[in-house]
Amino acid sequence: MGSSLEKELARFLAEDIGKGDITSSLLPRRKISATVFTRQDGIIAGVQHAKKIFSLKGCSVKILKKDGTRVRRNQKIIVVTGLARHVLSCERTALNLLSRMSGIATETNMLVKKIRRFNHRVKIYSTRKTAPGLRIFDKEAVKIGGGYKHRMGLNDMVMIKDNHIAVENSIPTLLKKARQRHRRIEIEVENSHDAILAAKCGATIIMLDNFTLNQITNVINKLKKLNLRKKVKLEASGGINSKNIESYASTGVDMISVGKITN
Repeated sequence: MGSSLEKELARFLAEDIGKGDITSSLLPRRKISATVFTRQDGIIAGVQHAKKIFSLKGCSVKILKKDGTRVRRNQKIIVVTGLARHVLSCERTALNLLSRMSGIATETNMLVKKIRRFNHRVKIYSTRKTAPGLRIFDKEAVKIGGGYKHRMGLNDMVMIKDNHIAVENSIPTLLKKARQRHRRIEIEVENSHDAILAAKCGATIIMLDNFTLNQITNVINKLKKLNLRKKVKLEASGGINSKNIESYASTGVDMISVGKITN
């Protein structure tokens, strides 16, 4: 685990403990063992981080279920041993992160399983709709669940969105500028005309934002007629959830981004 992650985990723990756990300090210096159980079926994620949080207070942790393991209700995940005051001081911080990451991994995995029956090539991506300060953990959980991270931050790749277009007021101009400096360029469009225009202007990924299923099919057919379909990847985004994701996967898009899994 990198030093930056260790610092983040230490910061999480310090946020909860503050100047000291005044309740746990009342306890005798007695060693205990505590077991973390599952309360529902799902995919486990974040056990290594939970282990590190406990170890910051000198506790030892035995991992029984590794990240990515599919579990059922009432299964043991980890066993923690240490002074009671230290175990209890770390308990909530470790469980919060473990629960959040496992929830994200479980939700992602459920969606991945849904779409594989309809389009084995399409991939699920997370978005930047993550809790401030938790992005690296949220994105890691998505990957554990079978999804992909997309951008970690604004410096990862060019992503031209509606507000950028509103400022420049020209898709061709923005794409021309981007192509002079970058090879991989994604652009968000809100109608079929702009999708075709973006493909003609050299975008490598086109996000079809809040497109209906028929609109997506229409764009794909037009791109095929222009011999542009193989030159771009299409990403469906906006309002996609467990109830409609199979339909979006069936359209033939390459990517589906779902903000819900991390927000």
